[in-house]
Amino acid sequence: MKYMLMIYSNPASQQYIAEHMDEIMGEVDALMKELTESGELVGGQALAEVATSRTVRVRDGVPAITDGPFLEAKEHLAGYLIVECDSLERATEIAVRWPDARLCAMEVRPIIDEVEG
Repeated sequence: MKYMLMIYSNPASQQYIAEHMDEIMGEVDALMKELTESGELVGGQALAEVATSRTVRVRDGVPAITDGPFLEAKEHLAGYLIVECDSLERATEIAVRWPDARLCAMEVRPIIDEVEG
């Protein structure tokens, strides 16, 4: 089963990461190496600064485009990993070990497989 591990951030966690970049990246690199070697890593990316995002809504056929995230919130989606592993528990174990889980939050969600027709 594939799972998306969504990485959330906030100003405090971003500040901490900036001040401890070598330590945090060491943890991330070690975990990424482990997941690559185990074959569980499917992919992932960090996202650009939330201020560069746009929200698009179409109502009655009319697009409304606003700068910024969907909701005004202290936390925002900062990146994601996609892992393929045996269970939700294993995906959760991976998320627990990701530094952002200590600093802000991680969300683990199963990916629905698309059926090819």
